Amino acid sequence: MPTELLWLLLPWSLAFVFLGRIRTCPPLKHLVDKISQADAIKVSVIIPARNEQLRLPPLLASLQTQDYANYEVIVVDDNSTDTTAALARAAGAKTLALTELADGWIGKPHACWVGAQEASGDLFVFLDADTELEPTGLRRIVATHAKHGGLVSVQPYHRMVKAYEYLSSMFFIVMMGSIRSFTLAGDAVKSNGSFGPCMVCSREDYFRTGGHRLVRTEIIDDVALAREMAQRGVRASNFIGAGTISFRMYPGGLRDLVDGWTKNFARGAMTTDPLILVMMICWVSGASASVDALVGWWRDGMSAWVVAGLVAYPAYVLQLLWLLRKLGNFGLVTALSYPVSLVFFTAVFLRSLYRTLVRNSVHWKGRSIPIRTSG
Repeated sequence: MPTELLWLLLPWSLAFVFLGRIRTCPPLKHLVDKISQADAIKVSVIIPARNEQLRLPPLLASLQTQDYANYEVIVVDDNSTDTTAALARAAGAKTLALTELADGWIGKPHACWVGAQEASGDLFVFLDADTELEPTGLRRIVATHAKHGGLVSVQPYHRMVKAYEYLSSMFFIVMMGSIRSFTLAGDAVKSNGSFGPCMVCSREDYFRTGGHRLVRTEIIDDVALAREMAQRGVRASNFIGAGTISFRMYPGGLRDLVDGWTKNFARGAMTTDPLILVMMICWVSGASASVDALVGWWRDGMSAWVVAGLVAYPAYVLQLLWLLRKLGNFGLVTALSYPVSLVFFTAVFLRSLYRTLVRNSVHWKGRSIPIRTSG
């Protein structure tokens, strides 16, 4: 194999190492032995919500169509300035209204903790307000926890409607790789985080370990919670939510998407396993170099580097298409135009670094949130 091509395809192959075994939440036919056990469990669905009047109703409607009956719904209204609380009450959810943020806490962990205090179930299912369950979704999630125990999290299938939403593609690849749950080594490697939109654990494990009180100042509370609970003997198991749970991640516009990824990414990179981080940097570099090789055709003609790019670029496109289709309704156009997503990814990541290391705060949902850069 020519050296130029080797330099491009070696990084390409690394994605099959850190994302070689992406697993979805098991279908019910694979959980038959756990369904009766799951159906006997009283479940508390806890939904932290701040200014979610546009996104909360679909979730509440989907909860009313579940084929699982033994559950309660608790919406924790985190000082919203819209009709979030009224919508929750109208849907029959137990609604808790927070008017002030407790000292030493940031919003979402505090809302989750307050909701857990009021829950009566033996199993807690924390759902983001922008998620939506399939009719069998709750039963499937509960049965998955009955099988695996510990902390179970499910990353919702990403439903995109507007063009700007597809710019999240590279963020999804890096996010999925960073938690170390889908490597070729499978369960032999312990996960390095969890997915915040849907997290499940028993009441006993939650309060025994300290739950969200452990991560009351963490902006990436899902990753931090998984690590803190793992240190206390509660292992995390992570899944993809196709056929179980879905969401539109940032439907509020491009600014919403930029602020959301800015909030999460630089801090997340600082806490990623060093080996995984190096592999992902190499992969992103290889994808970028493949584009550079193609562009070099205008300058160098059909050089060995350009020929390598002609092979490597389609390889990255096909790889991205294979990965992204597992995560959301991404298609061939998104994969073919990955250089655009790479530029966007780089720009937002640099912005996140600036906000994290220089400003030490990010802006989200009308609040300035301080960021801890140590520990």
